[in-house]
Amino acid sequence: MIIYTETIEKMETQLNVWNAQIKLLEAKIDNAGADFKLQHSSEMNQLREKQHTATEKIKEMKKSTNEAWDQVKSTADKIWGDLKTGIANAHTNII
Repeated sequence: MIIYTETIEKMETQLNVWNAQIKLLEAKIDNAGADFKLQHSSEMNQLREKQHTATEKIKEMKKSTNEAWDQVKSTADKIWGDLKTGIANAHTNII
């Protein structure tokens, strides 16, 4: 169970970092003007959706049993990869 707790704590820490990065991106978009905001609204909506999915997956991981851990962790890893890629792409497109 300690390994599971450590994994979840690491994921929560990383999610907090990404949440801060998303807020920074949102602030940059807001300061850039209406056209830029419109241009990147879809990308940010997708990023917020991935952020929400990652948050929900952490909640699910906290409730999972030892037997379900591997499946939940596997799904979480995919979600994490999607969010990481989404943030990297947003940084490239916005900053």
